[in-house]
Amino acid sequence: MAAGKEIRGKIKSVENTKKITKAMEMVAASKMRKAQDRMRASRPYSEKIRNITANLSQANPEYTHPFMVAQDQAKKIGLVVVTTDKGLCGGLNTNVLRLVTNKMRELEGQGLKIEAVAIGNKGLGFLNRVGAKVVSHATQLGDTPHLDKLIGPVKLLLDAYQEGKLDAVYLSYTKFINTMKQEPVLEQLLPLTADKLAVEKGAHAWDYIYEPDATTVIDELLIRYVEALIYQAVAENMASEQSARMVAMKSASDNAGNVIGELKLVYNKTRQAAITKELSEIVAGAAAV
Repeated sequence: MAAGKEIRGKIKSVENTKKITKAMEMVAASKMRKAQDRMRASRPYSEKIRNITANLSQANPEYTHPFMVAQDQAKKIGLVVVTTDKGLCGGLNTNVLRLVTNKMRELEGQGLKIEAVAIGNKGLGFLNRVGAKVVSHATQLGDTPHLDKLIGPVKLLLDAYQEGKLDAVYLSYTKFINTMKQEPVLEQLLPLTADKLAVEKGAHAWDYIYEPDATTVIDELLIRYVEALIYQAVAENMASEQSARMVAMKSASDNAGNVIGELKLVYNKTRQAAITKELSEIVAGAAAV
């Protein structure tokens, strides 16, 4: 029964794997709810600061912030890549990194150089493998995004754009649609375009009283606005990560169950064949006597 013993060992191994994937599925389901609540809680702030920024951009037309001025002299592009720190979440990182790869090829084909900021271990490893210039990175963010960990790395690109060293800054992340669907996104972060700061149709224009002055207020507000976009992207990515991991681990558990069923069937057939062989030998011996 050497074959039967080997099959029993395989069944035991797959059962242990199934226990691990089932536990990971339950942990991801628990974290997914918290990540979704956190992501949805930050959306109203992002929408509100977007509306205020849009109104301010039209209320004070005599001053234009550098974030809204298009650059075309530096021949360099900034790229913020948001991925996960851990794997086992299906094709989540693969999809967004494929989008980033296509964009990098397109930009390099135009003769533009790329400076990247990696948020997450998977993106950092990918950018290092393809030889991209990584100016800063933020990893080990945990289950909760903290703005103070994100400001430093991203501020390098924001300052470089203000100084005219970059022509544009792009942001790539995975947008949460629902538990079963997550969509990779690559959007232009800077310069802030008109559609990004679009005022709602039918909304009346606002006028503001500035303290200490309009320039200071608008400068600070636009920086906070860009930081809010980064934070929202990371929150969306974390919610997508837990959802994708839960679905991937459930699929792995189901597949392990199917493999166990097939191995048990093979084991029973092998065992039955051995029993039949022994019975045949006994009958043959009795007949010879």
